[in-house]
Amino acid sequence: MPDHFFVYPAYLAPGSPKTDGRRIAEGTTLKDVTAEEIAQAAKRLGYRAEVEGTKQYPRDVPRGAGRVKVTKRGGVPKSKFLRLVVTEIARVRSLGDAR
Repeated sequence: MPDHFFVYPAYLAPGSPKTDGRRIAEGTTLKDVTAEEIAQAAKRLGYRAEVEGTKQYPRDVPRGAGRVKVTKRGGVPKSKFLRLVVTEIARVRSLGDAR
């Protein structure tokens, strides 16, 4: 079993059905998430994360948004990680808007 998993921006994108790759509930999605934002949020949460900018999500090839390679941490499933990352990105974005 690999020691990592991949996160594509399409996993967190609003307006797309789960069959097109969205992995979280529609109400918690974020608009225009980048692989860099995902990696930064993962690092702030204590994960090792690396952007692979040349990789593409197979269901969303035209966008070519890259992906993030995240090292697993014991006991935290990918679905929980995605919810944590969305919360962290939203928090950072709200701080940026408040300035």
